[in-house]
Amino acid sequence: MPPTERFDIYDKHRNPIGTDTRENVHARGLWHQTFHCWVLNQVVGEKGSLLFQLRHKDKDTFPGKLDTSCAGHLQAGETVKDGVRELKEELGLDIPFEQLEYCGTCTEESRPSPGIIDNEFSSVFLYVSSQPLEAYDFQREEISGLFFVDVLAFQKLVAGELESLRIRGVIADENTGEIVEDERLAAIDSFTPNTEEYYRLLFSRL
Repeated sequence: MPPTERFDIYDKHRNPIGTDTRENVHARGLWHQTFHCWVLNQVVGEKGSLLFQLRHKDKDTFPGKLDTSCAGHLQAGETVKDGVRELKEELGLDIPFEQLEYCGTCTEESRPSPGIIDNEFSSVFLYVSSQPLEAYDFQREEISGLFFVDVLAFQKLVAGELESLRIRGVIADENTGEIVEDERLAAIDSFTPNTEEYYRLLFSRL
């Protein structure tokens, strides 16, 4: 049995107040820290493209949705710098923290599924890479595929100026595990939700 995850917890003013288990944190809506990193490919698209991961269909929150390139909870005792381990675990990117550009920290409150209250301080970073989709070694247990989404088109989708956009990517075939190309139409509800504050923070860096 894997060890129980513990997170550092905070009051709403981000003052540390102790630690608790992942289950209690999400059941009671305790404030905790997360690490987000967006990968920007400047080769694909006029202004570049953001890398989105396709969440696995068995995830307990937002299954099958397109999500941040890389994101995860900080464990008890970890600092934001330790978040780079998520890049290695989820995407196979072994890079130093110093190569990331800090975008800012968002305060986010959500209820992604019944019984889960997610109150997070999300530290958001940007990493520029020219790596093609096929070169990413993504975590199959958590991620079903990867897609590049044109920055300008995604901004228009978020602003309600587009109803949908066609995206191309790669997915892991459920039967063979082989990486195959995929093309689909994505509307705003194809993506995990984020606040206006979050998108303002991200888009201001792009």
